[in-house]
Amino acid sequence: MSNIEKPTKNAIIEIINKVGNIELGKPFQREIFLIDTHVAGTTYVEDIDAIGENIVKGTKLNFFREKDNKYDELAIIIKDEKGNKIGYVPKEKNEVLARLMDAGKLIYGIVEDKEYIDNWLKIDISIYLKD
Repeated sequence: MSNIEKPTKNAIIEIINKVGNIELGKPFQREIFLIDTHVAGTTYVEDIDAIGENIVKGTKLNFFREKDNKYDELAIIIKDEKGNKIGYVPKEKNEVLARLMDAGKLIYGIVEDKEYIDNWLKIDISIYLKD
C-alpha cells in the first residue's frame, strides 16, 4: 500500500485538460460554437507584449469566472494555457456565458487572429461550449 500515490489537488483538472500523457474518453462529448469576439482589456495587462508572443492562431484560452470583480459581477477572465491573464470576455457579451459557467458548463476560447492596433493588442477569439 505504501507505493500508492495520493492524487494532487489538481489531478482531475489536469487529466480533463489533457495535461501530461493521460487522456480520458468522454462519451457523447461535443464542442458547440457560441460566438466570435475579441479579448477585452489587453491594454491593462502587465507584460502583455511578452505574453502575446506565445499567443498564435489556434491557441486554447481558458475562461474563469471572476464574481468578485468590482466593475462587472458577470466578469469572465481569460488566461492562456500557462495561466497568464490576457484579459476578459467583453462585458456586452458575457452574460449568457457567465450564466452557463455558473451552471457548471465548460466554456473556452480559441485564438483566431491577433494584431496590434497602435499600442492595443487585439486578439480575436471564437468561444465554445464543451458539452
